Formats: sequence, structure tokens, C-alpha cells
Amino acid sequence: MPEKMGRIIVTGACGQIGTELVPELRRRYGQENVLATDIRGPTEPLAGSGPFALVDVTDRAGLARLIERHKIDTVYHLAAILSARGEREPERAWEVNVEGLRKILELAREHGLRLFWPSSIAIFGPATPKENVPQETVLCPTTIYGITKVAGELLCDYYFHRFGFDVRGLRYPGIISSEAPPGGGTTDYAVEIFHAAVREGRYTCFLREDTVLPMMFMPDAIRAAIELMEAPLARLKHHANFNVAAMSFSPAELAAEIRRHIPEFVCDFEPDARQAIADSWPRTIDDTAAREEWGWRPRYDLKSMVAAMLTRLSERYARSSAAQEHQQPRGS
Repeated sequence: MPEKMGRIIVTGACGQIGTELVPELRRRYGQENVLATDIRGPTEPLAGSGPFALVDVTDRAGLARLIERHKIDTVYHLAAILSARGEREPERAWEVNVEGLRKILELAREHGLRLFWPSSIAIFGPATPKENVPQETVLCPTTIYGITKVAGELLCDYYFHRFGFDVRGLRYPGIISSEAPPGGGTTDYAVEIFHAAVREGRYTCFLREDTVLPMMFMPDAIRAAIELMEAPLARLKHHANFNVAAMSFSPAELAAEIRRHIPEFVCDFEPDARQAIADSWPRTIDDTAAREEWGWRPRYDLKSMVAAMLTRLSERYARSSAAQEHQQPRGS
């Protein structure tokens, strides 16, 4: 039988994942049963679609009040400082990513909550195999973001084995979304490029054209999180560190696929400091454990993802343009 979720709190709900995870959770479990929280106020599609609260994930007392007031039984803890921003603000990255998680874990232990927490391919590093990275491998990150994610995996596993409560997590690859703006990650080029292609027909990529990285389209990322949390606990041999994969490609391959839809699109390449981060990460991931333990299967590949992204963004920019024209004052 699938695991049950009743009253859910989502931290970092206004970020890239939360913007699409919250509406799907509300669709499945009821609007009033999913409390979205963030350090900043909500925007569409979260505004007005269900309960929302402002809270800092390092504020344990504030989180405790929300958990008790809303009778929470499940947490999706998404709040984090991502890779590129983390290199600019390492102290803040540790405070949010590790101390914030530790406080959530303590609250989960005290209140008997179930917890989902996303890890990342940033946990890998130069000593990790570049191809088909196995579930059990060397974790040697070169970024503060990766270091905080390794610490987070170890903390989550410790709390599972030491205290016996249900905590689960995925090692997400780069995530591509049509809804949320980029959030400071090294794989953000794969989101920016679509907006630039639709608006201007040209993009300057901050990674080398041959930099292959693992990626996933947001609908698959959302489904993976929910399917993992619904999987029977008895089937799981792993808990907070599942490898998941969908597709791997380079900026040049992505640009070429976009040109199949927008022939005039031009992509230039000017690598910056994020190139060193990308070079430390693997090219492909072995997600056999996730497939065997809870039936993970991606639905999108490069071709279908590009077609969906361009369709969604083209429609959005067309609606925005029409709305702006409608608001223009009419001449006499």
C-alpha cells in the first residue's frame, strides 16, 4: 500500500521545485492540506491557491508553531542556497542548507513527521566516476553547496537509523522548468537558454559547448519526489540518497535541438567561473536502485522536453504581449 500523506508543509515553496510541487500536492491531497512557506511572499501559481506562511527555515520556533497550528504530518524541505550563489555566500549556504535541515530533522523527530529532502549531483566531485555514477560511490564535492548536501545525506541517514523516523531524498540532476526563474545553480543555462531563444533568438552560455551534465524536466522531478514519498517504506533499502536520472546532454546538443524548432536561434559560449563547478560533476548517472526499489522511470527525454518547454514559454510570452497591448491607451 502507498504511504499516506495528510497535512503537508513545504519549505522554500517559492523556489524552482516548490513552484510546481506545491500545486501538484494540492491537486492530489487538497488545497487546504498543503501549507506553502518561504522567506519571501508568494507569486503565481502559489498566491491565493492555498495556505501560505512566511518563515525562515533557520527559525526553529517559527517552524514549530506552523507544524503544531496546521497539524502537519509530512514535510517537503526544499529551502536551500544553490551552487553558484553558495560560492558567493558560503556561510549563508551552510546556515540554510545544514543548520536549517538539522532544525527540520529535530522537529520531525519531536513531532513524528515524515520528511522529504532533495540532495544533488553536487555531492560528486573530481574523484567520482564521470560515467554511470553508481549509487554507492566516492563523494568529494568541491563546492560549499555539494559539501552541505553530503552533510545533509549523512544527517538524514543518521536520523533514520538512530531515531527510526521516515526520511527520504533524491540526488537531483540539473532541473529544467518553464515556471520558475533560475535560482543560482550551475545548470541554470538549461533554463535561461529557452527564455532567450523565445524572446531574442540568441543566448550566450556560461558553460563550454561540450559540457555534458545530467538533467531532468520538472514534471519528472515532481513525480519522482511524490512517488518516492508514496512508496512503501518496507521496499526501500536506501532512504535519503537515491540516484535519479532522466537525460544527459551538452549545451551544444541542447542548442541544436532548439534550432529544430527555431532555425534562426544562435548560441554563443563564454565559460565563466561556473565551468569549474560543472567540470567537477559527472556526465551520466546510474539510478538502478531507484528503479528497483520504488519503480522510478523518467517520461521525458531531450526531444520531448525541448518541445514542451518551447510550447509553454511561447504561449506565456504571447499572453504577456497580448496583455501589454491591451493595457496600452487608445488614441482618439
